[in-house]
Amino acid sequence: MSHIDPLKNSQVHGVGKVTPQAPAKGVSKGSSFKEVLESKLDHEITFSGHALERIQRREIKFDETRLNKLKTAVEMADKKGARSSLVLMEDLALIVSIKNRTVITAIDGRNVKENVFTNIDSAIIV
Repeated sequence: MSHIDPLKNSQVHGVGKVTPQAPAKGVSKGSSFKEVLESKLDHEITFSGHALERIQRREIKFDETRLNKLKTAVEMADKKGARSSLVLMEDLALIVSIKNRTVITAIDGRNVKENVFTNIDSAIIV
């Protein structure tokens, strides 16, 4: 078995060459790794397959305003150290994994009564 040196392989470009880059926008030269990582991450909300199925089946509407309210709620919960939250919004209840920024399930107003929500550590009313 022969050994192939990737540095000599003509199909590999830029290997072994390190060029300094300017700090990311909004990140100072002395920023910590966590600050750099957080500045690069997109803090968008995602929906699990289960949540998407429930939203579609129950014809729950998610417009830009509702999505912005959800983002704000998730950011507030994250700042407080929450891990899994119940977000109550108008006629909608959402269980959200704060760490993953993922909606786990969605329950509309008609089905929210007489439900028990478990495995949450916080609730946010928007």
